[in-house]
Amino acid sequence: MKITERTWYSVVFMFIITGVLSTILIIFGNTTRQRVEDNQLVAFKRAVLQALPVDLPGSLSPDDIHQMFTAGVSEDSVHPGVLVFRRNDTVLAYALPVEGPGFWAEIKGVVGISSDMRTLTGLAIYEQNETPGLGGEITKPYFQNQFSGKRLAADGDPIQIRPGTEILDEHSVHAITGATQTSQRVGKFINTQIAAWQRAIGSRK
Repeated sequence: MKITERTWYSVVFMFIITGVLSTILIIFGNTTRQRVEDNQLVAFKRAVLQALPVDLPGSLSPDDIHQMFTAGVSEDSVHPGVLVFRRNDTVLAYALPVEGPGFWAEIKGVVGISSDMRTLTGLAIYEQNETPGLGGEITKPYFQNQFSGKRLAADGDPIQIRPGTEILDEHSVHAITGATQTSQRVGKFINTQIAAWQRAIGSRK
């Protein structure tokens, strides 16, 4: 066999292998896409419930989360994108999805705000790719639980992120030690989106 023929066969073989592998990857991607989307939706719904004044059992199946979510949470008909938590037709709180750039990648979470529109009921981060043990600590209860019960400031940033050595007031929380950049970025997009919501509902001039 001539060298040109061997080269031709090699090229054809390469194209065939590439085509087969590409087809397998496409089929695999299509079969797993729905599962990935379902898992993302479950994570979002769980975060909404965690940010709201809801008692969550330690272990919840996706079906449990869906039932609890649909039983009390609905979209705000006046302000699309904002969720309302009701019980017996009484508004108890609002859930505001928030997102923005972290130190390495986009961070997504949910902020809960009580019906007085001035008090936080919680924060839940459900998507992030920050450094484990540093910025990744934003998903830990010791950071997120700080937001519950904090009052939104009438002037300036609604919530301040302060170094761990500083004394807190009713409008501030501590940054994560060693992850100031991530903490500040979380605070920035939370404040930006809370302030935008306040302006939309007329509670901030």
